[in-house]
Amino acid sequence: MNLVERVKAIIMTPKTEWLAIEGEPGDPQFLFSNYVAILAAIPAVCGFLGLLFIHVGIVGSLAAAIVQYLLTFVIVYVMALIADALAPTFGGQKNQASALKLSVYSMTPAWLVGVFALIPALGILRILGLYGLYLFWIGAPMLMKTPEDKAIGYTAVVVLCGIVLWVIVAAIVAAIVFA
Repeated sequence: MNLVERVKAIIMTPKTEWLAIEGEPGDPQFLFSNYVAILAAIPAVCGFLGLLFIHVGIVGSLAAAIVQYLLTFVIVYVMALIADALAPTFGGQKNQASALKLSVYSMTPAWLVGVFALIPALGILRILGLYGLYLFWIGAPMLMKTPEDKAIGYTAVVVLCGIVLWVIVAAIVAAIVFA
């Protein structure tokens, strides 16, 4: 897998890219080291630099970046566990490898828009990361075998769980930055 090509394809042609992803193994070590580790660094590094610009301090900024980066791995994995556990409720199939692929690749837009953390005034543009919701929705029927008519409900429930996770992470990072 070429990282740049995968990122471009999941953003530009997600339906065909999900078909390609469906046939790939969902090896956690590979996904975390070759995809998550690289892309999750974008918001962490940009957030670190952005916090420096608003004079938070290097120690607080660095601590926040490290915690945010490490918690991203936890969130991706927990989201995969949630997606896997909820799939049968919505007529889908449990498949841990597919759930991990769905979780990892649907996060791509959120990581890419992390670049806007460089300039805190542009932070509102991070809303563009919500494109990941669309990616999850169209990927769920292919990877988790949820029926098309239940994919929206499945996506909504998994996303609500994800929002709770992100709020917890944001609170932890804020506590570190402003401690």
